[in-house]
Amino acid sequence: MIFQSLSDRLQETFKRLRGHGRLTEDDVNEAMREVRMALLEADVNFKVVKKFIKAVRDRAIGQEVLETLTPAQVVVKIVDEELTALMGGTQSRLNISPQPPTIIMMAGLQGAGKTTSAGKLGLSLKAQGKHPLLVAADIYRPAAVRQLQVLGEQLSIPVFSMKHGTDAVTIAESSLDYAQSHACDAVLVDTAGRLQIDEPLMQELKDIKERIHPHEILLVVDAMTGQESVNVAETFNKALGLDGVIMTKLDGDARGGAALSVKAVTGVPIKFIGFGEKLEPLEPFHPDRMASRILGMGDVLSLVEKAQATFDMEEAKRMEKKLRKNEFTLDDFLNQMQQVKKLGSLDSILGMIPGMGGLKKQLAGQDIDLDGREMRQIEAIIRSMTPKERADTSVINGSRRKRIALGSGTRVQDVNKLLKQFNEMRKMMKKMKNMQKGKGMLPNFGFSKMPFMH
Repeated sequence: MIFQSLSDRLQETFKRLRGHGRLTEDDVNEAMREVRMALLEADVNFKVVKKFIKAVRDRAIGQEVLETLTPAQVVVKIVDEELTALMGGTQSRLNISPQPPTIIMMAGLQGAGKTTSAGKLGLSLKAQGKHPLLVAADIYRPAAVRQLQVLGEQLSIPVFSMKHGTDAVTIAESSLDYAQSHACDAVLVDTAGRLQIDEPLMQELKDIKERIHPHEILLVVDAMTGQESVNVAETFNKALGLDGVIMTKLDGDARGGAALSVKAVTGVPIKFIGFGEKLEPLEPFHPDRMASRILGMGDVLSLVEKAQATFDMEEAKRMEKKLRKNEFTLDDFLNQMQQVKKLGSLDSILGMIPGMGGLKKQLAGQDIDLDGREMRQIEAIIRSMTPKERADTSVINGSRRKRIALGSGTRVQDVNKLLKQFNEMRKMMKKMKNMQKGKGMLPNFGFSKMPFMH
């Protein structure tokens, strides 16, 4: 998980600080040395670290802090506030034009995930009720246009392209007329990237900017390149004047130094973050929530927002009725599991719950599935069953169990374990039925009894 090592180091440092009771200036200085080392190890820009530590120390050694009854908590609060400020203070939103279409120009080096991010951003805008248009203005990379067209088909977002040989500036400019005539209120121009920054690349981007006057210029950077991504942002910002950064592959970088450095070094805010290759909306970047997660204080707001976007309340009510009538099948369970999966891995969910950092470490050393492998195994087993078997598990005899195990690439023992625990869950739900009756409450769907939570 991003910031994992930094989070662990900081929480350990503050734990020692709390053990001191009243703090001396030396206590604070020692803690700041630990914080400094933790930030540098997380690949945060050294100038940013120096400035950050000075700001925290100056506030933390004030008499009003050292003389409070809970000075360690005050120091944590100061670090939380300074981390938030370091990453931009507040969420930086897209500049939506009052006169459609809103023109968004996507820039970045090749391999940063620019084209995929354009699709994901289009998906985010669709979720807000917009009608986006993807523009294939990358005329150099082989199959770049086709990649965007495939993305558009998968996401049901129209893609504008022109015949081979048309220059990128003409494509970008022509897309605006197309957007107007097809009622598209957001235009996402996917420009060409290079393997390195060069003058022809910058000149083409400047020409496109001059011709289409974008409301937003967003730079897509790869978090896994660390401080190099900060340098790239600085160069692009000087040449183009960026409005924001989209940071991709955050799940692949446990250090996260680039996310902590980019705003402080370039002055350009991170507007969105992306995880993995899944085609799902980009996540808005909230500096305050990210600071809380780093310090082990959770991110309940994001978890609630994810749950609200994920769970279908009508579906939940339907499931409740089925449970009351004891008609809950493996198909229904699979449906519920799919919704839970959309929230992310157990590891990421625990990271959003205050005080769960310590539990995560305890669970990591036990036989508990934090990254969802066992959830995937359960899904494979259920999908290897016939509709009749999913509806009525009592028909699954020995030969059927062998066939299901073979079809799902698992062992018969795994099939037996799932069936046993599913039946136990149904018995438990039957007992709960009378307790729940008339209370209008959704019952526990029994995930705590399933293999991935044992």
